[in-house]
Amino acid sequence: MSDSAKLRGILFILLTVIFAFDCNAAATADSVTLFTPYTRITVPPGESINYSVDVINNSKDLRNMEITVSGIPRSWNYTLTSGSYKVGQIAIMGGQKQTLSLKVDVPLNVNKGSYRFTVSAGTETSLPLVVVVSEQGTFETEFTTKQSNMQGHSASTFTFTAELRNRTAEKQLYAFRTNAPRGWNVIFKPNYNQATSVEIEPAGTVNVTIEIKPPVNIQAGTYQIPVVAGTNATSASLNLEVVITGSFNMELTTPTGLLSTDITAGDERRIELMVRNTGSSGLSDVELTYSAPVNWDVVFDPKKIDRIEAGNNATVFATIKADRKAIAGDYVTNLEAKTPEVAAKATFRISVKTPMLLGWIGIFIILAALGSVYYLFRKYGRR
Repeated sequence: MSDSAKLRGILFILLTVIFAFDCNAAATADSVTLFTPYTRITVPPGESINYSVDVINNSKDLRNMEITVSGIPRSWNYTLTSGSYKVGQIAIMGGQKQTLSLKVDVPLNVNKGSYRFTVSAGTETSLPLVVVVSEQGTFETEFTTKQSNMQGHSASTFTFTAELRNRTAEKQLYAFRTNAPRGWNVIFKPNYNQATSVEIEPAGTVNVTIEIKPPVNIQAGTYQIPVVAGTNATSASLNLEVVITGSFNMELTTPTGLLSTDITAGDERRIELMVRNTGSSGLSDVELTYSAPVNWDVVFDPKKIDRIEAGNNATVFATIKADRKAIAGDYVTNLEAKTPEVAAKATFRISVKTPMLLGWIGIFIILAALGSVYYLFRKYGRR
């Protein structure tokens, strides 16, 4: 091969290398780049992801291009914005960039797994993104409380705090109801306002206060109070437990309510008493005692009552014996029924009468005194 032919071959190779370098530089100078720092994100169902996407114009010329999102699942929602505007096409000056916001809403009803989609700038460049859903999604309602059991007496108001969460993809109107036993009063207060229903946005949560009042004179025990928050499509329930420790109340009276009587000095009077358990717990070992004037006596039959259930009565007879030397007048005798937990008193006003014998003796003395005066008057009056 001649020297001129070799020289031409070398020149051809150099020109080819230079041309290829220039083409690569031009391609680099004209390229558009899409950038976001987080291209693979793991979230639970119902989460919203906010991407910040930079569109960078590496060329010196103005570029006007469409921005598209492809491959995203149909049940997912997304918005692409810049500032306060939704955008689908942007223009970028040479050597500058434009930042876009991409919001992707992962639905609640979604399967666990990886989901891939792409953000593209025209036909020149694209940005692949991956969202990993960490758990199996649901279409349900959650009604939960941290404290489902409370204890107190029958006059207490039991206040529970619950959380109602709409884990569906739609706004729901929840109605509250309860299957509490008869006589129980259950009040719902979503967001601290008394109401029978509440509206909750998708994935939204509302605090619900539940106030429970037991019936009057309810017996001690454990009671289940089921409550429900539901719609036509979904519902959730809570089983609240109320433990009534019971209240201790007792009344001592007579069947007629009359707390007075009369008696003759030295005699006795048998009085029928009624011990009423007006509380919500049973009363055990009810003891009868008394407080009476000096030399008076009271005997109970029976002296002690083993047990009186809530709402029931027991009959006791009290035999009151007055002092034989008691003078006529009104006297007070206090009768008491008591247990270690509670006591009840009944104050009796007793009128004492003089015995008939003493009355006749008095009359005889008066007549004798009058006779003596008459005798003296007849005997000494003539002198």
